[in-house]
Amino acid sequence: MKAVVYKSTGSWYHVKGEDGKIYNSRIKGKFRLKGIKSTNPVAVGDHVEIDTEKKGDDTIGIIKEIYDRKNYIIRKSVNLSKQTHIIAANIDQAFLLVTHNNPPTSTTFIDRFLVTAEAYHIPTVILINKIDTYSLEEFAEMKYLAELYRGIGYTCIGISAETGENIDKVKELMKNKVSVFAGHSGVGKSTLVNAIEPTLNIKTSEISEQHRQGQHTTTFAEMHELNFGGQIIDTPGIRGFGVVDIDKYNLDNYFPEFFKLKSNCKFNNCIHVEEPHCAVKDALAEDELAYSRYKSYLQIMEGEEDESFRKDPYQDLR
Repeated sequence: MKAVVYKSTGSWYHVKGEDGKIYNSRIKGKFRLKGIKSTNPVAVGDHVEIDTEKKGDDTIGIIKEIYDRKNYIIRKSVNLSKQTHIIAANIDQAFLLVTHNNPPTSTTFIDRFLVTAEAYHIPTVILINKIDTYSLEEFAEMKYLAELYRGIGYTCIGISAETGENIDKVKELMKNKVSVFAGHSGVGKSTLVNAIEPTLNIKTSEISEQHRQGQHTTTFAEMHELNFGGQIIDTPGIRGFGVVDIDKYNLDNYFPEFFKLKSNCKFNNCIHVEEPHCAVKDALAEDELAYSRYKSYLQIMEGEEDESFRKDPYQDLR
């Protein structure tokens, strides 16, 4: 029977069969997925084939096959640097939640997420949450951030999961689609899910005042049905986002504003670092490209770790 994975707890999976029932399921044997060295062979959103068997009074599922994924969001495993972790699969769109300082979301983190989404063909919407809490200066910084990414081509929406501001716009974008919510712990993912679908009543927690970062309330990724059509995948908070296996000669393909300019570079294999007559560096010198984006590009190319929690995440925008 065909089924979709709705929740992963590490060794067991909640899958929804084509009969509409939820089965607590486990994997049969070991899966090798086309060379992907992943800590989780089965991810939320996966389409799978299951057999069912009786175990006492319960019917459990046995996952025997994973169908090809149309896409997935992937990052470096936190504890195993040579392995990856698939956050979710078969996604129609991603919503990246960002906040100014509670907790801070850096442009580094935003850019790393966007690069991965571009690489795996996942349209991304940036949601600037908690706009009801910002001072005039903070609001101006977030407005500048939104204009920067809108200029590149991304949809940016200022929202408040607490007051409900612009939640209707988010719901309209989500209708009849599989959407994934991602962001740091504490940016308000669970609160936003509850605002969009109050019947879910997902657990939320307060921000740590000492570190200005959130507590992990979502331990495992989980898919939820939406009453107005579609599904939402709520994910655990991501502290840092490691970009996986992108060749330096292809990296500019995932920065849309760089991609538009690269054909004007003198050299076909220009990587926009030290080459002469580089259209990207020329645009940067003319303030036609954001320095924060170019810095993120260099950091990813050089394999530097995500510095998402530096003291001032917006210093590159000033």
